[in-house]
Amino acid sequence: MTALRAVNNWTQQRWQNLIGWLSLGLITANGIVAFAAPFVTGAQMDGSSSDSARLTETPLLMALITGACLIVLFANLGPSLSSKSVALIGVLVGINAILRLVDVNFLLPGEFSPIFLLITLVGYSFGARLGFLMGALTLLVSALITGGVGPWLPFQMYTAGWMGMTAGWLRVVPALRADRLSVPRAVIMLTVFGFVWGLLYGAIMNLYNWPFLTGGGWQPGLSGAAMLRAYGVFYLAQSLGMDLARAVGNAVLMLVLGAPLLNIFRRFRQRFAYQVVHDAS
Repeated sequence: MTALRAVNNWTQQRWQNLIGWLSLGLITANGIVAFAAPFVTGAQMDGSSSDSARLTETPLLMALITGACLIVLFANLGPSLSSKSVALIGVLVGINAILRLVDVNFLLPGEFSPIFLLITLVGYSFGARLGFLMGALTLLVSALITGGVGPWLPFQMYTAGWMGMTAGWLRVVPALRADRLSVPRAVIMLTVFGFVWGLLYGAIMNLYNWPFLTGGGWQPGLSGAAMLRAYGVFYLAQSLGMDLARAVGNAVLMLVLGAPLLNIFRRFRQRFAYQVVHDAS
């Protein structure tokens, strides 16, 4: 019976991993399509705001990404994880939501926000799937608390989720795994990662409204090279300065708090035998 139960548990984990990865892949593809749609369809500014232009697709996107998050979450509920993963994500998302509330009320410099520290560390420590959940659910819960719900929300959830997901991808390289790389070296690596994503987050989120901006530089029919040049000019002029505040803030927070938090997450994994070995992330 013990051997049969072990086989059943192994099979269940395999199926859960497959379902989780398929859901994550599909929702990532959906997010890419959502960002790219205006460029493909040749959307133009018609006197309405970018929020109005995006409004019609918001309910569908919210349903898709929220549903995918639930599927990925339950895909992590196996014999070894049970309610522990739910508790972990719930606590950390709650902490991040409070940090976002502080960010909104105290108007931190530029686009700096403290929420990206935990998103990065969760992705790196526990894998790409939980990293995506941490990013997406942080933006969802914090938006409900701060009144930041709008057409932009699913796009923020996608982008923050991708940050956590790509932090988990660092684990694909065996030498960079959280259980093999020394904490000081991991902090240095994640500091660079956080700085780069501080810029990348803004660069991706700009695509939410750039096609709809009057005088933003984009016009239907532009070639790929011309589009990149136009966006480069727009980004340097309108976004880089604000995004640098986010990038520098991410790096500073990681240097200051990264080591103790990584140690806490490692102890959590060891104590509860947190199995993301089959995650391949």
